[in-house]
Amino acid sequence: MELSHFWSNFVSVLTILGSLGLFIFGMKVMSEGIQKAAGKKLRQILGTMTRNRFYGVLTGFVITGLLQSSSATTVMTVSFVNAGLLTLVQSAGVMMGANIGTTITGLIVSYLGFKFKISAIAIPLMAFALPMIFFRKASIKSWGEFLMGFAILFLGLSALQDSVPNLKESPEVLQFLSAYADPNLLSRLMFVGVGALLTIIIQSSSAAMTLTFVMTANGWIPFEVAAAMILGENIGTTVTAEIASMVGNVHAKRSARIHSLFNIIGVSWMVILVPHVLPLITWFSVDVMGNDSPYIEATLSPAAIPLALSYFHTFFNLVNMLLLIGFVGPLVKASIWSVPSRTDEDEVFHLEHIGTGVVNTPELSVIEASREIARFGKLVSKMNKMVSRLITETETKSRTKLYNKVKKYEEISDRMEVEVANFLTKVLQGGLSEDLSIRIRGMLSEVNDMERIADIYFQMSMVIKRKEEEQLWFSPEQRQNILGMFTLLENALQIMCKNLDVEDSMYYDEAVEMEELINTRRNELRDNHLKSIEAGDHNVKSGLVYSDLFSSCEKVGDHVINVSEAAAGEQ
Repeated sequence: MELSHFWSNFVSVLTILGSLGLFIFGMKVMSEGIQKAAGKKLRQILGTMTRNRFYGVLTGFVITGLLQSSSATTVMTVSFVNAGLLTLVQSAGVMMGANIGTTITGLIVSYLGFKFKISAIAIPLMAFALPMIFFRKASIKSWGEFLMGFAILFLGLSALQDSVPNLKESPEVLQFLSAYADPNLLSRLMFVGVGALLTIIIQSSSAAMTLTFVMTANGWIPFEVAAAMILGENIGTTVTAEIASMVGNVHAKRSARIHSLFNIIGVSWMVILVPHVLPLITWFSVDVMGNDSPYIEATLSPAAIPLALSYFHTFFNLVNMLLLIGFVGPLVKASIWSVPSRTDEDEVFHLEHIGTGVVNTPELSVIEASREIARFGKLVSKMNKMVSRLITETETKSRTKLYNKVKKYEEISDRMEVEVANFLTKVLQGGLSEDLSIRIRGMLSEVNDMERIADIYFQMSMVIKRKEEEQLWFSPEQRQNILGMFTLLENALQIMCKNLDVEDSMYYDEAVEMEELINTRRNELRDNHLKSIEAGDHNVKSGLVYSDLFSSCEKVGDHVINVSEAAAGEQ
């Protein structure tokens, strides 16, 4: 008999976990579908992040509302701070907006999942969504995935409601929770911890909140305890961003810490005020037709409980944002104090952390990668200045430093190419639109050409070093000609960097013009050099070095125009 009882309970637990898994899977499919369908819009929305903290709040709210995942938004924000796309102040606003955006999930679930039997139309909705998934057009396919995920989500919710036993029918289930469910501060703090732990385990505050709705509606836990658990779930959701930042740089860690501080401070004041806030909140969550006691109705009615809890969640996040948005500066300072920089190098943004966060949206991943590629362009531009200085620098110590620096930059460029290419290759493996696939292929071409530019500059530095060791000298005219080529390359590289910084490559015509100038100048130098050799005006060995250098400059120009062509989609 005991074995039968144990087996029954074990199957019940597995059923609950399976129902929760179905709910989370539906949320994932729905989120990824809307991300693909609204990818370009998300790119435009991200542009508002750079304005001020209020636009940041709006951005975080909109993106989280679209993605139906505050974790995705916060992890994405940490990734962008890590890559230098956002400052800490800008990320603070986005985090606050993400907290408000996640309330939409609770409102949708409480309205549609409990008040209406939307699970009844979930299967017919799948029949409508399935043909859309097989469409060739990417946008229709993405919307089909969204609808399919929506249907699966509510099937999971329906299964969760059915699988969670009613405490009146199974009083032995979680009786210890009821025993500790006293309306005092200590009890509330304990259940804040329960809510945080539940979210950490499930890795989804929306799923944890839905489970809380079901447990409260089925009589497992009192209404006040559920409110405390929801506060804890707000703390638990910060763990995802903290984990994502662990392998990031100091800025990423500080961004995640801002999110944690914001939620912890908010929960700290709200957990004290819960008994005073709940009666006010429940006035908005009941069917008030002739009912004299909305608070009692809200705490007893299975339909009203999820509404009351979702309204409480919304109220908490809105008020917390309004209270703390004026204290972004102190929050940033607190995050800097709590995550100190160990070395000066730690303050530099490192490419090795590209895509640290779980950024599932191809559009957003491409934005992050494009910013890294723009940084790659600035790196190779610095190499042009270094090699140019080797032509005129006379001090041995300074020349040695320049040689070492060029070598270091060439090694960095090799690593950048590999890591950016690997990141983009992973993005390509997802379901992409044709336009985005073409753009990523262009970006792969860009990093390949820039790595070749770095290789050529390193080879040029070795040629100059060999010239120095063999005590070969340029004539004043030769030196000025080489420096003139470097000046042309400097202009070409500046235009290339501009093309990498703007989406439409509006400087493409200027890039083509500079490439023609470089080719023309190389032809002139080559013709004059051949005439000088015939006339015996120059040393043969120094002439070979001279020819090698201006020819290498022209090769750099070829790769520079290739980058601009790829950025403009002209390849």
